[in-house]
Amino acid sequence: QVQFVESGGGWVQPGGSLRLSCVVSGIPMSIYDMTWYRQAPGKQRELVAYSTSPGSEYYVDSVKGRFTISRDNAKKSVYLQMDNLKPEDTAVYYCNAFLTATRRPHDVWGQGTQVTVSS
Repeated sequence: QVQFVESGGGWVQPGGSLRLSCVVSGIPMSIYDMTWYRQAPGKQRELVAYSTSPGSEYYVDSVKGRFTISRDNAKKSVYLQMDNLKPEDTAVYYCNAFLTATRRPHDVWGQGTQVTVSS
């Protein structure tokens, strides 16, 4: 079955860095755009970044230049390198996948990994 298992979150001071990892199972990663979403308290889940199989990347404006998404299809893993973190990056981060044609995330979600940025 489809499963996304996120890890790597934690507490960090503003300006710090974290690297999130996600192990994916149950889908052929090579045909999917791999994604990272986040949900802050009291807010809707938002798409943060995605990586297409041919190698293109998308970032929401608020993280451009600070976050980098990468993927390793052979290891069935997706990563999110987060640098120069800001308090507004505090959220639970989730990985997921969608097809380019639909951009609709899979119905299954992992438990997410909490990222807290504060001094």
